[in-house]
Amino acid sequence: MRDQAGDSGTAATFGFLTTVDSPTHGIFGGYLVVDSTGRPLEFHCTTPVKVSRAQQILYGATLPGHLHGRQIGASLLAEATTAPVAILTDSEALLHVRAHTTLPVGYVGSAGQPGADEGSVSVGGLQVCLPGASMAVVESLEGLAGAVDLREPFERIRAAIEEAQRH
Repeated sequence: MRDQAGDSGTAATFGFLTTVDSPTHGIFGGYLVVDSTGRPLEFHCTTPVKVSRAQQILYGATLPGHLHGRQIGASLLAEATTAPVAILTDSEALLHVRAHTTLPVGYVGSAGQPGADEGSVSVGGLQVCLPGASMAVVESLEGLAGAVDLREPFERIRAAIEEAQRH
């Protein structure tokens, strides 16, 4: 599914990547690219992915990296036509997508949440773990956080996927 809502020109854009686990359908991945005001520019989602017992056995501990990093995350990023300054996720499993992109990929969590490392910055009252991000990226992210709660785009993705399931 793709919806391109416009062109942001040279303004900073950000990608939001998450998954929705549906007990009846499987795991959906969703990717929303927004401009610096939070306005949507692109949206993509995967068809549901169901993991078989054989895959669980064969992939073992490497299954999350393959499923979230390659099968869901990398395929969504490949569909996008807009290259954001950074990609944000609220799913630790989706951090495996870092192996499949040159863009900085950050994890959005609550301030003071365990798991913060030296790449973490406090933005909009949230902790964002964004290793290797330049100061320009962090400043752009702070601008976005001034316009929209950084957790809110993930909710939009979930709502869009849930709506698509109803039709």
